[in-house]
Amino acid sequence: MLFQIFDAFKPRLHDSNSKVNQVALEAMHKMIPLLKDNLSPVINMLIPAIVDNNLNSKNPGIYAAARNVIQALCQHLDNSLLLQLLCTKAQFLSGKAKQDLTEKLA
Repeated sequence: MLFQIFDAFKPRLHDSNSKVNQVALEAMHKMIPLLKDNLSPVINMLIPAIVDNNLNSKNPGIYAAARNVIQALCQHLDNSLLLQLLCTKAQFLSGKAKQDLTEKLA
């Protein structure tokens, strides 16, 4: 059931409409404290969707929302679930996204 929900939700995290994208990130931020470690089965698909375009967004609202989501993930999920994913993402990013993830990992 969780996979079906997030399979439908994930495209909103990449939506070409910046308002839809930002609202999806803000909704994700609200869901994380409620779902916590129950997100572990879908975290592999969520991290790339959150990080890839959103952390390097020139839109300040999207960028801030993506940072808030990463912060919430770090606060509410077991860090061992996030470590490998964030390390892998940090290797292949550039700009402020790479800096943000490197700071989170440190």
